[in-house]
Parts: sequence; structure tokens; C-alpha cells
Amino acid sequence: MSHDEIHESNTQLHRSWCFFARNSIAGEVLDLPEVSIASSNVSWSMMNAAFLPAPVETEEALERAAATAARHLAPKGRGWMLALCEDRVPLRLRERAGERLAPHGLKLSMVATGMVAERLAPDMRPRPVMEIRQARDSRGRCDLADVNSRSYDLPLPSGRETFDVPRLFEGDGKGFVGYRHGEAATGAAVIRVDGVAYISMVATLPSHRQLGCAEAVMRHALAEAEREWGIQRTVLHATPAGLPVYRRMGYRPVTRFHFYMAEPARSR
Repeated sequence: MSHDEIHESNTQLHRSWCFFARNSIAGEVLDLPEVSIASSNVSWSMMNAAFLPAPVETEEALERAAATAARHLAPKGRGWMLALCEDRVPLRLRERAGERLAPHGLKLSMVATGMVAERLAPDMRPRPVMEIRQARDSRGRCDLADVNSRSYDLPLPSGRETFDVPRLFEGDGKGFVGYRHGEAATGAAVIRVDGVAYISMVATLPSHRQLGCAEAVMRHALAEAEREWGIQRTVLHATPAGLPVYRRMGYRPVTRFHFYMAEPARSR
């Protein structure tokens, strides 16, 4: 994969989290020499994130980044995340990252694949019968939050605290919910980041999976991004479960990220 696309995948992840943080009620963005912070300061740990601003070559540099992030984020009493791109650390360091990050309460929680598509591939199957609505009010935002919370086994209040925020879905951010049989079944959000459509918050309730719901709501969101912003190029970071869907849609892998999570300090 090209260096430019690896850099783009890192930048898109970081700047989309900066978008969430800047538009959250108590969020903050902080760029330090060792680490960049983009924290929404909410109870959902993944939304309180630290990123490496550049590749690191040594265990000492990685430890300094984790220590700086921990000093800033842990005292707030919320869980937090450190995102580590495989192509920004040498293999020998990647293999020891868990050991080096553990003293800061960090444990590997998820591996995600950074993916890009210059344009989507054509539909390969009929889309499910579903009403897709843009999340323009608190009801829509809560429906989008609840689908994500239920899909990732999080308390509903945590999702609503994070995403029932008007500024997140105005201007450069748009959320969409797909409804089947009167129920919020699936959802996705699209954010305009540096002229690219960044996809996030993709989730589908278990009872509506394997029907193409996530693909349908994503295609709808990206069609709106193209119509309103004139954007076709799109980036996302996929969980293992989402990889086959995104490949079918025309995304290709660029790099991988290891998400290390730290529990709230009071819970450790």
C-alpha cells in the first residue's frame, strides 16, 4: 500500500475523532509532541482517544506517548483509547506493544482495518425494504445512538450522551437511520474530512443482520455526501465483521489499527 494512503487513513481517523470532540458538549482537542488527544470526554471509552502524531521507532517513544495520554485522560475518571497503526511502528515494537502499554491500563480491545474507495462498486443485490431518515432531531440522534449501543453492548445512556448532540449532525456531519417494521434497525454517519467522506457509526441490530441493511444505509449516506458535497472518495475503519460488506461495496484495505482501551481509573 502507498505511504500516502497509509497517511490518509491515519489522518482521517484522527481528524474525524477531532470533529466529534470539537462538536461535543465537553470535548477537547490537544496536540502534544508525544501524542494527539481528541476526546469527547464521555463515558464511551472509544470516543476519548489518543493518537500517535508520527511513526515511533522505539519502546521508549511509545511509552512516552502512552504516559502522556494517561496523564491527561486518566484523571478525568473515564475510559480512553490509544490508536496504534501497524505501519507506524516496526514489527518488533508492535509485538511488544501490549507489554509496554499495560502499565498505563491499556489492553488490546479491537483490530480495525483502514479502507478506502475512490467510488463505490455497483449494488450486487437488491436493497432491503427500509425507510431511511436523516437524524435531524433528538429522536433521530437517539435512534442512531441506540442502534450503536445495542450493537456494541453499551448502556443506552452512554450512547445518547455521546451522540445526542445537535452539532455532530450539522454542517460537515450527517447521521442516518434505517427503519424496518417500525424499529430503528441500522445506522451510519458520514463526516466531511479534508474533502473525503468518512464513514462511522455503522451498526445493525442482530435481528436485522444478513439482509444488506448496513450497506443500504451507507450507500444512502454516501449518495447524500456526493449530492451535497460533491465527494466520492470515502474512507472508513472496519471491524472484522464489517470487512466482507465493505469489500463488496468496493473498499480496499490500506493498513490496520490496534485499539488499546483503558478502563476508568476508579474501575481498575
